[in-house]
Amino acid sequence: MRRSILLATLALVAAPLAAQTQPPALPAPPIGAPRPYAVPASESYRLPNGMGVTLVPYGNAPKVTVMLKVYAGNLEEGRDTWLSDLTGDMMKEGAGDRDAAALAMAAAGMGGNLGVQVSYGGTSINMSGLSEFAPQAVALVGDVARRPTFPADAFARVRANRARSLTQALAQPGTLADYALDRATYGDHPYGRTLPTPAQLDGYTLDQVKRFYAANFGARRAHLYIAGRFDAAGVKAAVAKAFADWQPGPERLSLVPTPAPGPRVLLVDRPGAPQSTIRIAWPAPLAGSAGDIPLQAADALLGGSFSSRITRNIREDKGYTYSPYSNITQRPGISAWSFNADVTTAVTGPSLKEVFHEIRTLQATPPAPEEAAGMRSYNAGLFVLRNSDSGSLIGQLATRDALGLPADWLDRYVPATMAVTDAQFSSAIKEALPLDRFTLVVVGDLAKVKPQLDALPELKGVPVETVTVP
Repeated sequence: MRRSILLATLALVAAPLAAQTQPPALPAPPIGAPRPYAVPASESYRLPNGMGVTLVPYGNAPKVTVMLKVYAGNLEEGRDTWLSDLTGDMMKEGAGDRDAAALAMAAAGMGGNLGVQVSYGGTSINMSGLSEFAPQAVALVGDVARRPTFPADAFARVRANRARSLTQALAQPGTLADYALDRATYGDHPYGRTLPTPAQLDGYTLDQVKRFYAANFGARRAHLYIAGRFDAAGVKAAVAKAFADWQPGPERLSLVPTPAPGPRVLLVDRPGAPQSTIRIAWPAPLAGSAGDIPLQAADALLGGSFSSRITRNIREDKGYTYSPYSNITQRPGISAWSFNADVTTAVTGPSLKEVFHEIRTLQATPPAPEEAAGMRSYNAGLFVLRNSDSGSLIGQLATRDALGLPADWLDRYVPATMAVTDAQFSSAIKEALPLDRFTLVVVGDLAKVKPQLDALPELKGVPVETVTVP
């Protein structure tokens, strides 16, 4: 009885509540304009041996970041793919009078860590720590850069670690797709030789590592960046002590490839694969050119942000993929736009159909003012976030210098982004992504994928090649 009375009472209460009209949804707040951004004041100078130095007092926390960028990496290794990576690995194994453990302990004693990264842009030696240890951090970076010991007893282990990394890379469909794309685009240029064969890697010797270091490292290829809180006089003295007597070495290498034009389709077979890995690529405007920033804004709208049109289409609406994205890769003298996704095998063709549709739609029709305004603010805001700490700021400055952009490029970025017109969103995609000049790579189960590709109008008459990797 009591339960019946309770249920009846709840029904009487719920009825008028259900009948109540929900208040209308409030309109979204207007998109605010990003605040102006200016790079913190810095001081740049050169040592007599040609090494560049940039000091950036920045932030309030008692921390400092030191990065030495040496233009010696994958670009300089010729056909000895990953030899520069082995060199970078060995530089961490010992320097000056310290072995690997002592280097790590020295960095930890300064409240930070030491790292060496190698890429096509060169070798970066990074150190972060407490401000009071800024001179010591500079000295430690100097030891690693100038006095690596290359201990013989560490080489076999370091090379074996690289071999494991290669094995893991060759098992990843994304790595296979990138390899096929780069090889077809850049051919025998170092940009086209991204992976060694296992036998090639196993054949490298410690003497080759030493020769690569001796031939490519020197002051004229180096730039030291220091950002954070530090005593400028003490840091300058430490820089002079650590680097002033470094031999100049060679000038920076300039080796710009000529990308092979599309259209073409490259296929890599993975029988039984549940997903297809897709890459679609075009050459893009060079960094700093008139078309650069308009394409960056248009890329965010098309596929380069989580709220982009391609993401909403094939992820949110259709569920073909989890994390599609597009991006622009910029290197000295070249630039490329690419779309990347892993899609369910059965919808490989439909996914590509939608990607081509979104490209064609944006080419034909400028976005609505609100959508364009949102993407301008998104790109401008993201740029400011990328400069929000000393490490990120150094990365931006190093990228600016590596690409040969003017000194005020970072200051100009936000105003230039906000000045992109609605019409430029369309014209940028139309000019950069002509639908008769793309390179498409698909890694997947070709028995199931190939018929889907054959049905796409955009691929009619386009040369198709099945390729392999090392």
